[in-house]
Amino acid sequence: MLRRRVDEELVRLVLTRPEQRFRVRPGRDVLQARVQDKRDGRTYLIRVFVDIDRHPTEVVTVYRTSKIGKYWSE
Repeated sequence: MLRRRVDEELVRLVLTRPEQRFRVRPGRDVLQARVQDKRDGRTYLIRVFVDIDRHPTEVVTVYRTSKIGKYWSE
């Protein structure tokens, strides 16, 4: 999160209120949500990869992308 400059607050937002959720493989899901950056006003997609087969659930990685159309499913 630090290296990719994604605030913990945004990660918590996606984890509690994801707009979309996909199974990547058994035991791992990706949760994602669109957010507007306060600095430049652009909309980004925050993607959080989570191992759901662990207790407690474990965040594997997180990143922000402007390529919403590439990952968004209608």
